[in-house]
Amino acid sequence: MENDESCNGGPPGDLYRLLPSLNDLLLTPEIAALLRVHSRPAVVSSARSILENTRDEVKRGLHTRTSLLLRLESLSALVAEDLQRARQYSLRPVINATGVLLHTNLGRAPLSESALEHIVTVAGGYSNLELDLDTGGRGSRDVHVESHILTLLGQSAGIDDLANSHRAIVVNNCAAATFLALHTLAKTKKVIVSRGELVEIGGGFRIPEILEESGALLKEVGTTNRTRLADYETAISPDTGLILRVHQSNFSMEGFVARPALEELILLAKRFQIPLFEDQGTGLVHSLEPCGVEGEPTLTESIRLGCDLVACSGDKLLGGPQCGILVGRKDLIRRIRENPLFRALRVDKLTYAALEATLMDYLADKYESIPIVRMLRISPQEIQTRCEQIVSQLDASGLTAEVVPVESLIGGGTAPKAKLQSYAIALRHPVIGAADLLYALRHSEPPIIGRVSEDRVLLDLRTVDANFDPALEQILHHHLPLEAVKGASG
Repeated sequence: MENDESCNGGPPGDLYRLLPSLNDLLLTPEIAALLRVHSRPAVVSSARSILENTRDEVKRGLHTRTSLLLRLESLSALVAEDLQRARQYSLRPVINATGVLLHTNLGRAPLSESALEHIVTVAGGYSNLELDLDTGGRGSRDVHVESHILTLLGQSAGIDDLANSHRAIVVNNCAAATFLALHTLAKTKKVIVSRGELVEIGGGFRIPEILEESGALLKEVGTTNRTRLADYETAISPDTGLILRVHQSNFSMEGFVARPALEELILLAKRFQIPLFEDQGTGLVHSLEPCGVEGEPTLTESIRLGCDLVACSGDKLLGGPQCGILVGRKDLIRRIRENPLFRALRVDKLTYAALEATLMDYLADKYESIPIVRMLRISPQEIQTRCEQIVSQLDASGLTAEVVPVESLIGGGTAPKAKLQSYAIALRHPVIGAADLLYALRHSEPPIIGRVSEDRVLLDLRTVDANFDPALEQILHHHLPLEAVKGASG
């Protein structure tokens, strides 16, 4: 039996002599075949990278003579895999099995089929983005969604003539909408806001910092946990530009807490003739109470009660593309539209296409075609049945699976206390730990994103479209890349 060197300690010097030169590797029949398909610079770069990685493994003492020889036999295959990876898009679809419906890291709300179709139609050629087809002159890009926004909110709020008193514009996200409104309406003026609403939103953006950058002057009132209407009234002065109400986003306070009702603030603002601006955030049109979630404020209610100006996100509970929507009094929107920064923050034709189609789904009462609405409304029993169907087919890869009850989260800075009853597939492997199993799932095709609980990987199917169930079953049954976890934890 050949004496095999141990991988403990420094590597023996003769292991380096087993490594081929770059030129020798390029002359092998397998690499020559790759050169007929790929450019020479790409093949050379991949081959050099694979050789350098192998040399580094030898240096770190990770190879015996036997393991290195096995590695050398697979060099051409490794080069081919590296070339294939280089041709993949970096931005790729994944299966969201985390149970978080609006997962910011995973792109928040998926778009409806009609939104996707409208994007393709508009993107495939020229469009009337800023062309008035009646006059032949230059038009406004907001015209493609403004009437839909106002019609939807007017119908939902029971206001027949909303379009006579209000206008709407779209920018690239809700933070931009808030910044633009503050910069336009309250630059160098005081903006009154409760200390309990000075929140930090996604990506480290904080309301006080947005206020400062907009040129507005922050006037804090109340305390962290309790703010009264009298606190706002006492703070009003001749240099007050706005009263700001902020959705508390991804946290909630309980216990000895208080803040004025929105309608109280609206009446106060009207009495002093100061605009009330609400950063409503979520874009929720219809109440979540039928889904078992109480107390989540809606965009519809803000408009019905008489907010002068409201900002919200398009890619949260509205279920559309990333954008920020501003709806408000005609005079306020006109001033905001005239701000030179509006052009810098505007959105492109693809966003308008997706938003227009999403709004038309609402207007046609096709709520179930909007994925976020569908995920909110799906019953736990339906999810359980799907989980059981997939688990019943698993008998490979050494995985053990069972169906367990879990709680899904809405996420995306909305309804932080809300829990939706759901079911998940709980996976274990006799050798591979939960973290490494999660790593293997992320390296499947398509990648599967789950979560770990009690040393199990949970795949919550509330956030998985039923159309993906066959792919999920195939990956778990046949194509889970367990070899990818080798050394992953190190």
